[in-house]
Amino acid sequence: MTWPSRVHNDKGRAAPARPRGAAPISTLIDRRGLLAAGLAASLAPPAARAAAPPIGFKPLSPLIGPVEALPEGFKRTIVLRWGDPLWSDAPAFAPGALTAAAQARQFGYNNDFTAILPLPSGDPSGGLLVVNHEYPTPYLMFPGVSATDGTTTLDDEQLRVCMAACGMSVAEVRRTNGTWGVVVDSPYNRRITATTPIRISGPAAGHPKLRTGADPTGRWVLGTHDNCNGGVTPWGTVLSGEEGSAEFFGGDWRDAPDLERLKRGYFTNLGPHGRYGWNRVDKRFDVGHEPHESNRFEWVVEIDPLDPTAPPVKRTALGRFAHEGAHSVVAPDGRVVVYLGDDWEYEYCYRFVSRDVFNPHDRAANRDLLDHGTLSVARFAEDGTLDWAPLVFGIGPLTPANGFAGQGDVLLETRRAADLLGATPMDSPEGYEPNPMTGRVYIALTGVDARTRAPNPANPRRANPGGHILELVPPDRGQGPDHAADRFAWNVFALCGDPAAPGSRARFHPDAGPEDWFEAPDNLSFDAAGRMWICTDGPGVRQHDGVWMMHTSGPERAWPRLFYSPPPGSECCSPAFTRDGKAMFLSVQHPAERSPSLDQAATRWPDFTAGHPPRPSVIVIERENGGGLA
Repeated sequence: MTWPSRVHNDKGRAAPARPRGAAPISTLIDRRGLLAAGLAASLAPPAARAAAPPIGFKPLSPLIGPVEALPEGFKRTIVLRWGDPLWSDAPAFAPGALTAAAQARQFGYNNDFTAILPLPSGDPSGGLLVVNHEYPTPYLMFPGVSATDGTTTLDDEQLRVCMAACGMSVAEVRRTNGTWGVVVDSPYNRRITATTPIRISGPAAGHPKLRTGADPTGRWVLGTHDNCNGGVTPWGTVLSGEEGSAEFFGGDWRDAPDLERLKRGYFTNLGPHGRYGWNRVDKRFDVGHEPHESNRFEWVVEIDPLDPTAPPVKRTALGRFAHEGAHSVVAPDGRVVVYLGDDWEYEYCYRFVSRDVFNPHDRAANRDLLDHGTLSVARFAEDGTLDWAPLVFGIGPLTPANGFAGQGDVLLETRRAADLLGATPMDSPEGYEPNPMTGRVYIALTGVDARTRAPNPANPRRANPGGHILELVPPDRGQGPDHAADRFAWNVFALCGDPAAPGSRARFHPDAGPEDWFEAPDNLSFDAAGRMWICTDGPGVRQHDGVWMMHTSGPERAWPRLFYSPPPGSECCSPAFTRDGKAMFLSVQHPAERSPSLDQAATRWPDFTAGHPPRPSVIVIERENGGGLA
């Protein structure tokens, strides 16, 4: 088989159980974008209408070409590269002699979600870096392999290296003599791979469809993979979203039981070895050999960076689908709300509200807070309202008559349950995060390459390769935005793409210049000033990926400025800011991915050593004068 590039091409085609209607297209952009914006503004707290902070940098031109670039007065430092040892007993990176044992002690591959957490001591010169490792790219990891060779060319050890390169890393980092670097042998350092024991908790734990020959309890699973975006909880743990698992499995799905479930999870696109060939060295990744193993992935994984001895936990109450991220906020009544997006074409936006309240004084009391609560799915209306429909067994169509025997079934088949509730199909929901200054919630929708469903109020363009950003407004009843409310307001914040392109209908700030636009919004982050930072993923031939900044309020609302341009063939992921606002940590993922092989890599960033592979890395960006980013 051929390894298709994962750059913007990892979206599936959904097949909802029933067709969706379409509102008149003439009303969806112009009237929705203007009238609903007024409704949203009327519901917003005063802080949302305050003046915006300054830009803080001279924007780059997006036409600079495929080179790494920063604004004047800023510097970037490589903090961790694929293969860097986290412990002194780990070997140095040896690109011609990779082993699974070494990789399990080294920084993983294709870093995505990035969080920088304070140390327990509060020392601002250090922190805990928590990073997802989404997927391997074998033809850029090993010499003699090409994108057209397929998984059968890899030997068993190379396949195991790929398994060890996925998952997560935790590393203590410290700023010494003005430069950030990893603290080798820190007691906090940790690797979580495709073979790390992980506990399964919540309503689906122990479900018969989670039981396997190796785990008859259905409560433990080996490993995590396809870890895309994530989030940090109010009590300082990290949530990691398993974005997909179909391509990690092989075998003959046609003879597998529960075929309809496999189809709804896009397993019908599998070849005999999937995309990565893991079933050649581990039969649990063969859907015919172990049909329940795939049910144990596509959850949200919670880890405690402060306790390396605590096993990771898959929180089934948050649903099973292609999790892009999991960003949380505390509602006025103390309950924790987690926003979750299913990152496939025509899938849905979700929200989880905990049953119990957050205890800010006892970290241990929050340990299982995410095991109990209500998962809901969004239904967007043309009048500018959004209703959250609960995915609860026994309510509405979620009954035995439709094949659900309990809440575990509802969570295992979250997508089908959402189909039955009439959820609004979305154009690939990715970044999904509340602004800490205003309480408004923003959803980045990367777009659809070729629409096969009718547009709807929240996804209004018939052609939407550029994607868009929505703004959700929780009601404020005097105690702050109520993220647990049953009904929100919403509006279209930006329609992405080139406004000058015929038929694009792109829309940003009306005064934005001809270079002030982007496509394919992916990750969203907010700094302490409430500025939104957007990472793009595969914007096409007219631009390169980058990090853009936009204000969400004030006179320059929705005016994009380019801040960072990464090396060729890469995307940026998950800007994360230190508490003092002086540093941005950022993942640079899959450099040179569009190249046909390691021998013909478009770049060998960041080492630029002949014969060496390009290395996905975490960087940190700071001002040269040591001041704040804002």
